[in-house]
Amino acid sequence: MAAAGDLQMEDVNVGRDVEEELEEEKKMREDGEGKDPFKNKKVHKMVSKWMLPEHARRTYLERANCLPPPVFIISISLAELAVFIYYAVWKPQKQWITLDTGILESPFIYNPKKREEAWRFISYMLVHAGVQHILGNLIMQLALGIPLEMVHKGLRVGLVYLAGVIAGSLASSIFDPLKYLVGASGGVYALMGGYFMNVLVNFREMIPALGIFRLLVIIVIIALDMGFALYRRFFVPANGSPVSFAAHIAGGFAGMSIGYTVFSCFDKTLLKDPRFWISIAAYLACVLFAVLFNIFLSPAN
Repeated sequence: MAAAGDLQMEDVNVGRDVEEELEEEKKMREDGEGKDPFKNKKVHKMVSKWMLPEHARRTYLERANCLPPPVFIISISLAELAVFIYYAVWKPQKQWITLDTGILESPFIYNPKKREEAWRFISYMLVHAGVQHILGNLIMQLALGIPLEMVHKGLRVGLVYLAGVIAGSLASSIFDPLKYLVGASGGVYALMGGYFMNVLVNFREMIPALGIFRLLVIIVIIALDMGFALYRRFFVPANGSPVSFAAHIAGGFAGMSIGYTVFSCFDKTLLKDPRFWISIAAYLACVLFAVLFNIFLSPAN
């Protein structure tokens, strides 16, 4: 009898869930026929399941739209692709699958001998060492950055991305002070770090079966990318140019601190969240230490 009662209760709950889902879909269809023709509720509903815990999805869907569209991550990706094509096609190269000697003279690359040119600590993200390098970064930042920007908008995604880029170059200048640095891996790892922490913290609410899959995918991608970066750093051929890998790790930590805070409170005022100011203060303290290290203690001086 108890089992029969439990079964009946489960049937009632399932029926209630189905009714709620049908009502939600009906409401979304009505919203789609309303004032805002740009709202695509099906796309936003799918994005919300991948990016937000269950308790935050309804709030997101009530105000979800594509205005503004994900301009930041698309613009950054196009800029990186344009710079790669420039160095691969218009600048003289022996071959364009792996760019080494041709990019070392670039005004964008992080060069430890030209650290007084402060823009290089950011502009290095525009230059990539080869096809595999740029394709990996573009695929990851578009696949992860576009959904994140649909939810959190470009200002927050840009903050996390650039925090990872700056953290990457400063970490490289400390832990690998004599090596060049190219690529947007610091920014990409910041996005992955922030998303990874959100999935980890809200694991039970973000579709557990797919949550496991998402965590495994991120871990596999990080392992492969870090393996390639370590190979380029320590096993590069004698005629090649070793490139630092510290940006990957620093970008990931920036994402797990600032990124997690930014991506976990999409429906709240970020400036009122004490976690945001704590993570920003810690980040700025690390930046100040790195700047002082470069001025007074760096072996590259």
